[in-house]
Amino acid sequence: MITAELKKEYYQALIDKKTEYEGVFFVGVKTTGVFCRPTCPARKPKFENCEFYVSAEQALLASFRPCQRCRPLSHPNHVSEIVKMLVEAVEENPEKRWKDKDFQELSVDASTARRQFKKRFGMTFVQYARARRMGLAMKQIRSGEAVIEAQLSSGYESSSGFRDAFSRIMGAAPTLVGSNNILRASWIDTQLGPMVAIADDEALYLLEFVDRRGLEREVERLRQKTKSTIIPGHTEPIRLIERELIQYYKGGLREFKTPLFLLGSPFQKSVWEELKKIPYSKTTSYSDIAAAIGKPSAFRAVAQANGANQLAIVIPCHRVINTNGELGGYGGGLTRKKWLIQHEKQGG
Repeated sequence: MITAELKKEYYQALIDKKTEYEGVFFVGVKTTGVFCRPTCPARKPKFENCEFYVSAEQALLASFRPCQRCRPLSHPNHVSEIVKMLVEAVEENPEKRWKDKDFQELSVDASTARRQFKKRFGMTFVQYARARRMGLAMKQIRSGEAVIEAQLSSGYESSSGFRDAFSRIMGAAPTLVGSNNILRASWIDTQLGPMVAIADDEALYLLEFVDRRGLEREVERLRQKTKSTIIPGHTEPIRLIERELIQYYKGGLREFKTPLFLLGSPFQKSVWEELKKIPYSKTTSYSDIAAAIGKPSAFRAVAQANGANQLAIVIPCHRVINTNGELGGYGGGLTRKKWLIQHEKQGG
């Protein structure tokens, strides 16, 4: 989490082009839609137009594209020709989902690409391409702009690229919605990072951190199971969860009232209902949850159901830890899980 003090420090480093901050942060410039290295030679943006990220993946997921001047994915350290070629290939077709045959056509070994990207950027090439693709769709969700405006700000001269990127994740081009079942998706900025909320007029279906691994697959499963189209917008459950999250982070809310739609198997639903019973500021174990639902030997299945929860924070899967006291897993990342547990134990 980047504090207000760190933002000021990073901005001054950006103004001064301090080389020692290379790799420490990236800056997204809201007025241009690009993200840069701390030493970018371009004209410096105003502080209020900057968003700071600790990784390139975060910047990509926030819809920013790599700056063509400072090339944040190529410098300051030299990268291989394979990495450079693949980065350029993604920019030429950012909505593309890469398959093994695509690497073969470029005469690139997929395992080599994975290894080199992981070493250089801390993420695999598939993660990088997915983050760029997700960022395009999230841009529309975040801004709620008219399609043509979002298309132009994304750098497309024709609308096809943006529509394809959106539809591959949300199920239909924003202007070609023909489904009777419509879900709305909205971007919510929170203290622990941006989240995406998906709901209809009655209930909240999904609330996840934008950088959660597997979010794209979650959204795809959601729209397939509900036979719905997902488009940008707000509904009353989304407005309500936005207000409740603000109060939760301030420490003034201990029980969420936003109506929820639980989409899962009977077993998963039983686990999620039990999770909702965990008191604020308390933690429990997977084994305890298994015993509470009458299946004491099913603690591994409970852990899987816990991980399949699509309503972060509201259904408090972050309150479930290992029997030995270790944190266990968390889709939003262990740093967030630790923060949430401490936040609640301190009374907010």
